[in-house]
Amino acid sequence: MQAEVNGKIIQLSEAGWLEDLSEWSEELAHEIAKNEKVELTDEHWDIINLAREYFEENGKVCEPRTFSKLMKKKFGKDRSDSKYLYSLFPYGLIKSANKIAGLPRPKGCS
Repeated sequence: MQAEVNGKIIQLSEAGWLEDLSEWSEELAHEIAKNEKVELTDEHWDIINLAREYFEENGKVCEPRTFSKLMKKKFGKDRSDSKYLYSLFPYGLIKSANKIAGLPRPKGCS
């Protein structure tokens, strides 16, 4: 699978995960989001940026429960529960948001 961004071909896995994490960009995020049937808003970007920050600081993808706690601390109770996260990313935080954020595919995630 591939995505084209600014005339450059970016390699994605068969399931749409970014092969070379250094190639991630906001433009690429929009292309991956199209494949995930997600139209990115500022609320999506809050989640994407927080997920990327966590990965950069910890070297791993954040677990859903921990991520919910981070969201609650930063954005409040209304923007931290799983219902809210699924309203933005119907395929889930781990599968959809991390994929759009250009993070590695977690173990056990298709």
